[in-house]
Amino acid sequence: MDFHNILIKWYLRNKRDLPWRKTVDPYQIWLSEIMLQQTRVAQGMPYFFEFTKEFPTVKDLADASEEKVLKLWQGLGYYSRARNLHKTAQYISNDLNGVFPDSYKELLKLKGVGEYTAAAIASFSYNEIVPVVDGNVFRVLSRYFDIETDIANPAAKKEFAALAQELMPKDSPAIFNQAIMEFGALQCVPKSPNCSICVFNDSCLALKKGKVNQLPVKTKKIKVSNRYFNYLILEDALGNTLIQKRTDKGIWHNLYEFPLLETESIVDFDVVSKNAKEEIFPSYTIIGIEDCAASTLVHKLSHQHLHIQFWKIKIKEKIENGVDPEKLKTFPFPIVIYKFIEKQEIIC
Repeated sequence: MDFHNILIKWYLRNKRDLPWRKTVDPYQIWLSEIMLQQTRVAQGMPYFFEFTKEFPTVKDLADASEEKVLKLWQGLGYYSRARNLHKTAQYISNDLNGVFPDSYKELLKLKGVGEYTAAAIASFSYNEIVPVVDGNVFRVLSRYFDIETDIANPAAKKEFAALAQELMPKDSPAIFNQAIMEFGALQCVPKSPNCSICVFNDSCLALKKGKVNQLPVKTKKIKVSNRYFNYLILEDALGNTLIQKRTDKGIWHNLYEFPLLETESIVDFDVVSKNAKEEIFPSYTIIGIEDCAASTLVHKLSHQHLHIQFWKIKIKEKIENGVDPEKLKTFPFPIVIYKFIEKQEIIC
């Protein structure tokens, strides 16, 4: 079929120069694929270089502390990826003697590795004939073949994987998978693609039918909840503060934060003052509370919008085991808190 020939020819002319395309090392490919989940290439690239420099082998990653891994991951978001990455590295290093599984079926058994990532590693590292199906692939195939299947439906992946398998040249699965993903990322983009220069503009059914902007079909809506975080930044006479690790499952698990007052809505000074004095810091003598109003923001995650306020609370006593401003920066924080610290807005 002409589809794969045209696609691969386009790819060889237009592909980006990406470091993980210059290797068949499953460790580096796995690392890149985990990093690029929910992340743009431009954002993920510096992290890839930093991780491969700090942890050149899977054993190096396995031997690191989780805190160090989370610190290097800081700002990349979806931190469960980093925790799973670390646990999987330990499993490969300790239980598999540092050797990656060499098949799609076995790769699927790794923590944090789903069908897409397993297919990517299996095809790119071992040239296994297995198709990758991500958002780019859904988009390219649904438009080219005018497929109206709702991609939010779990059965859709099986349908599109079967089609991709049929189109895939059996002697070059790796390059086909790279090509179709790259085509979706660079040419067949989600909004307003330039179809006039597309190599498929004489055969794409969606273009012929004027349906390019209607495909792929995705009806499932993400329900977004609102949460209200008030971070209380304790400060003693020495300038030291208090932080805590988030141990509950959920967002930012095992990252650090300031003491948190979570409320049902945005609250004022009186509510924060009352809670700080009576509930959160009853053993300290509070001599001043300031609202760092300039730092109030809404931090948008995929399923949650976090309305964040920072409050500086000065106390009379010395904080036992307090953290000084320099040491503070060495802990892994959610990026929204780290940026606040970095700008030295603790001084409000």
